[in-house]
Amino acid sequence: MSLRILIAVTHLLGVGHLTRAAAIGRGLAGRGHAVTLVSGGRPAPLVRTDGLRLVQLEPVQVRGTAFATLLDAAGTPLTAAAAARRRAVLRATYDAVQPDVVITELYPLGRRVLADEFTVLLEAARASAVRPLVLASVRDILAAPSKAARLVQAHDILRSFYDGVLVHADPAVVPLTASWPVAADLAERLRYTGYVDDPPPGMAAEPVPSGEIVVSGGGSAAGQTLFATALAAAARDPARRWRLLVGQGVGADLFAAWQAQAANVAVERARPDFRALLARCAVSVSQFGYNTALDLIATRARAVVVPFADGGETEQSERAALFAARGLVTALDGASLDPGTLLAGVDAALRRPAPDASGIAIDGATRTAEIVEKWVAARPARAPARLRRFDFTPLVAAIERHPGTGPLPFWWRDDDAIVTTRALTRLIAVARRYAAPLAVASIPGRAQAELAEALAGKPMVTVLVHGLTHANHAPPDQKKAEFGAHRGIDELATEAAGALNLARRRFGAALLPVFVPPWNRVAPALVERLPGLGYGGLSTANDRTAPEPVPGLRQVNTHIDPIDWHGTRSLADPERIVADLARAVAHRAGAAEPEPIGLLTHHLVHDDMIWSFVEELLATLAGHAGARIASAPSMFAAPLPGPGPVDDGRSRLF
Repeated sequence: MSLRILIAVTHLLGVGHLTRAAAIGRGLAGRGHAVTLVSGGRPAPLVRTDGLRLVQLEPVQVRGTAFATLLDAAGTPLTAAAAARRRAVLRATYDAVQPDVVITELYPLGRRVLADEFTVLLEAARASAVRPLVLASVRDILAAPSKAARLVQAHDILRSFYDGVLVHADPAVVPLTASWPVAADLAERLRYTGYVDDPPPGMAAEPVPSGEIVVSGGGSAAGQTLFATALAAAARDPARRWRLLVGQGVGADLFAAWQAQAANVAVERARPDFRALLARCAVSVSQFGYNTALDLIATRARAVVVPFADGGETEQSERAALFAARGLVTALDGASLDPGTLLAGVDAALRRPAPDASGIAIDGATRTAEIVEKWVAARPARAPARLRRFDFTPLVAAIERHPGTGPLPFWWRDDDAIVTTRALTRLIAVARRYAAPLAVASIPGRAQAELAEALAGKPMVTVLVHGLTHANHAPPDQKKAEFGAHRGIDELATEAAGALNLARRRFGAALLPVFVPPWNRVAPALVERLPGLGYGGLSTANDRTAPEPVPGLRQVNTHIDPIDWHGTRSLADPERIVADLARAVAHRAGAAEPEPIGLLTHHLVHDDMIWSFVEELLATLAGHAGARIASAPSMFAAPLPGPGPVDDGRSRLF
């Protein structure tokens, strides 16, 4: 069995994630599999990628522990255009590889800032005729999210897209549940591989002791405090030789300054024979990332570890406590580190016997390959699924016959959002895939804070005001309505104003003050009052009678709803929907200001048929020069009342 395997990894601070992913890839390649490694962090020349096809994205990084702010290679904030190029390369790589297995490093149990691009891979996998095995790859200790909603979201993504999670740890040392509260129904998807060791080739079996104190800080700038303290400690310890191995993340000026400052210390850049140096040293002094732990286990070096704990990071501290309890390291608190405490730690480590970690599984690369092979072999044989294809020829012909001078505008509104769900994640992914601006009509009286978090910073998404609570106040013999004429105008106006205020507080600059009445029904008297309440737009259903029903209020409606609400509640007759779209296009011939044709969806109730139709419709529109998918801000005209930018939408949507 020879598999096509795609591994996606982005390291942001050190190179540990890339080192582990590359080791896993080499383990798979060594068993005859074709492995493509997509790296989104900075190039790392010391990481071995022999036997792999390496695809390097435009690199990103972070400054310090500000993991929510991505920077480009020059250290400036990553632009939307650069992020889009990264996603495009990821998708193109997927299409070229057509993988049997997709492995995402850390996501979705971390790297939330990169969710958009990981979702590109996950959606591509789900849409494939033969779906690949999809696995998450995580280290021994994770940083569980501080907000319960993010934990729920991560588990929902696992349920929606993933077959399992590869945990690169020994559960006898630390189970994943020690740091991450795994949902009960997901526990059976965990597979422990043991730690993934990455031994360099050709290391001497019986190294000659050097007597050095070897200080290392990984590949980032995070070890600067440790290096400075070690230099000061070495100055007090002239009888011993010290060696500082400084990663490329430390700038040339600071590196040169340390070299000039050193007395009995060799200050040099990180070396490919690092593990050989550890095997010969008297004591290793370092932080305690995943790969450093493996280096120390493999070489049995006496070690002083100072866990990285800036910005509330706990991973290294938790690992250090577990290893110290086994007598494998001497752990120091970075908050109280000074030359004296470091020298005392070195002396304590020298008094201890050489550590024995022989009981810890470190064959994770080999075990990962075996687990992946067994997982693939155990899956039921899957014939290519019949690809659903809808005939949009009548729509395309109508667009091509349209006599307008520019592309015919369409737009997309989705109703009823109140909370983050798997369906919402998919909705946003679809919008991004087809560069289709999306107007999410949210119910302000029921919207949760996590929804605002999920929509914030999404350049393709605008939020509209979908009533107040979506409650039906109509008499039993009338059609459902929350803001119908059966209630007094003052009551309606009070609730509409309250809805706008709630939405503004919840969604901030993402909100556009456009009123979307539930069930698309609204009392005419309320329409007249909307501008005075702070609204600049109105959206219901069917063709509008005028661009502005009252001065200061722009109306743009929806016209196509693909759901069979009164029958199957699945996709309505697709031929009829396409015919309705074609008629809507024809109806706009000769119009001085044609109303954009609105697609109305309800993500919470979509089944696979509805999703397929919506995607193919968006793909048809996005791929035709005679059509364009317009943003809500660009249609509802500027200036509109309300907080935040209110231009034509291009600054936020494009």
